[in-house]
Amino acid sequence: MFCDNKILIAKGNTPVYLLPEMANRHGLIAGATGTGKTVTLKVLAESFSDSGVPVFLADIKGDLAGLAVEGSDNPKIQERVNMLGIEGFEYKSYPVRFWDIFGEGGHPVRTTVSEMGSILLSRLLELNETQTGIMNIVFRIADDKGLLLIDLKDLRAMIQYVGENARDFTIKYGSISTQSVGAILRKLIALEDQGGDYFFGEPDLNIFDFIQVSPEGRGYINILHSVKLFQNPILYTTFLLWMLSELFESLPELDDVKKPKIVFFFDEAHLLFKDAPKILIQKIEQVVRLIRSKGVGVYFVTQNPCDLPDEVLGQLGNRVQHALRAFTPKHQKLVKAAAQTFRANPEYDIDTVITELATGEALVSCLDQHGSPGIVERAFILPPQSQLGTIDDETRKDIILSSLIYGKYDKAVDNESAYEVLQAKRKQEEREEREEERKSAKRQSSVKTSRKRTSNQKSFFEKAFSSAATSMGRELGRSLIRGILGSLKK
Repeated sequence: MFCDNKILIAKGNTPVYLLPEMANRHGLIAGATGTGKTVTLKVLAESFSDSGVPVFLADIKGDLAGLAVEGSDNPKIQERVNMLGIEGFEYKSYPVRFWDIFGEGGHPVRTTVSEMGSILLSRLLELNETQTGIMNIVFRIADDKGLLLIDLKDLRAMIQYVGENARDFTIKYGSISTQSVGAILRKLIALEDQGGDYFFGEPDLNIFDFIQVSPEGRGYINILHSVKLFQNPILYTTFLLWMLSELFESLPELDDVKKPKIVFFFDEAHLLFKDAPKILIQKIEQVVRLIRSKGVGVYFVTQNPCDLPDEVLGQLGNRVQHALRAFTPKHQKLVKAAAQTFRANPEYDIDTVITELATGEALVSCLDQHGSPGIVERAFILPPQSQLGTIDDETRKDIILSSLIYGKYDKAVDNESAYEVLQAKRKQEEREEREEERKSAKRQSSVKTSRKRTSNQKSFFEKAFSSAATSMGRELGRSLIRGILGSLKK
């Protein structure tokens, strides 16, 4: 609840506030299933919106859609309001935009293969180290020749082209194994079967459509409908990581942050680090560390703080810890580790309290105005002001149709790109070979010298570069520049 230019999160013996100027120092919402993490996420999203800060979050179960609808009288909510003595509490709806990779529960979300880059795409395809190296080569060749890969058929054509001409590229770029090229192509087919074709294409997402406020000055809450997406955890986490990378590469550095430009909630965050290569985890840590200077707050939602690497956990200044269960020695060890992440309160033993918390109750610690962690408080999270639970399909459809960006992304387009250019190149080479054979058969006394293959490549790649640059709407140099996670620099 936003009041007095502060975000009131919870109330115990004293109110617990999150200061907007400290909200880009990131945060953590943790706790066992059913302890109240989703309600905490909703309350924070509502408060950020009221303070004029846009929000992005993924709706895995479909119950966060209720943010778009005004809450109604509920005995449990009224009981919480009375117990906490909350003044000025009112039910209300929030400005929401629905998104969906599959285009079913929201505006479609797309990016191009070139925009995503080889690092995240290798993670998405679950490539091994050797295969990842070849994917890096494929992207490097495409970047060097100005070929922007738009969809998966472009990527497949580029991989095949590199594989067929491996001998020509080996000296400059490194060894290219035919077996590894074949393995990558097989995994590409699997990605297509899982819905990758929906994600890659044009028109691609303008990340600034996420960073908007409503006419009355409230931040839009961007909800990614993820019920279907979450069935593929690798696609889910890679997509969110790509979005984080887009924000990092697109936003300028800010000297003085009074409040975040956008707050990004990463639900089921443990999946982000599960089985991830060490090099990727290091890059994630780097992005989390640096992105706060762009005015972006990242809030990880997971069951236990120990799900996150220490380097990431150490950067999360604002924390809400719901109950944990300690039924086994392993769980007891995790509880103790979670307790050690808080600044102690002499009034109670944190190790014991974590296991005693009621549903909706939490240990809360936020950064003060100096950036120091506050003493942990045992408190009840405020109730949400929007509707609890999901919404019906008709309401969702009405919200989508009334959106100011309706129609911008809804129809996919297939511009000329690497696939078409490489196909045309192949056909022209075949025509030239037939023409050369015809001339040789006639035993002509003078034969015009055919153009060299390298010259052919240049003309075609220049054509591809011009076409791709036009369709992507950017001014691109011959050498494309990529950021920490491999996304194109803006």
